[in-house]
Amino acid sequence: MNQQTDFDKALKDPTLVYHSPREVLVDQQLNDEQRAQILKRWEQDARELDVAQEEGMTGGENSLLDEILDAMEMLGVDLTSAEAPTKQGGPIE
Repeated sequence: MNQQTDFDKALKDPTLVYHSPREVLVDQQLNDEQRAQILKRWEQDARELDVAQEEGMTGGENSLLDEILDAMEMLGVDLTSAEAPTKQGGPIE
């Protein structure tokens, strides 16, 4: 596998590469900055899924938001966006 291709793919859609947020934490091919970028993308996607679910626009998929936030905390990522006034949180950096 090509490390850069997998990172790029995971940054666009983490679920294409990882089954759980913890898998991001243990991927030895990533540095902490890359892990944080992937988890922030996953957080945004999960928040959007939660909003869609509340509006009845999905089939009941699990967003994994709690697991993502736990993984981000373990990595030491600033969770300020997790406390934003909207469910979508803050922007991805």
